[in-house]
Amino acid sequence: MNSTTTQTRCAWAQTDPLLADYHDAEWGVPERDSRALWEKLMLDGFQAGLSWLTILRKRDAFRKAFKGFVPEKIVKFTAADVDRLMLDAGIVRSRSKIEATIGNARAYLAMQAAGEDFSEFVWGMAGGKPIVNKTGKVPTQTPLSEEMSKALKKRGFKFVGPVIVYAWMQATGIVDDHAPDCHRHGSKRK
Repeated sequence: MNSTTTQTRCAWAQTDPLLADYHDAEWGVPERDSRALWEKLMLDGFQAGLSWLTILRKRDAFRKAFKGFVPEKIVKFTAADVDRLMLDAGIVRSRSKIEATIGNARAYLAMQAAGEDFSEFVWGMAGGKPIVNKTGKVPTQTPLSEEMSKALKKRGFKFVGPVIVYAWMQATGIVDDHAPDCHRHGSKRK
């Protein structure tokens, strides 16, 4: 979908062509790949306190800086890597978020080592299929995002509060929060 087409979109996606393209191609599309789900959770953690457009504009730089968001590579990061990342103007230079991403790679791999697939874990908590919001009212968190946040924290994750988790659930299609008049509302993707 090209942002120049005249489609009715969620209001937030009408402010910038990059957001419109992201909305039409990615946001709310059910993601089932564990590593991709983890990457998107890390990016949502970096977004805390910032706009999603900021993260979207920096996403390629994040992927380069964090070795394609491959947890097996990130767990090998040292204090020198944290210092290097703190100098990288292409990403959000927050020491706590950088260190959380490294720790979250450890938590992700610990789940894997324990036989717990990340995708099955999160989708299982959501009942296995997208939750379609039919009200048109978009909350900032829900009981499910609170429960998922607690479960992730219990497994050692950081920067996974219920608001961040809910934004991630929206982005990865666990929740379909497209506005009722949006051309993507209730779309059957993946």
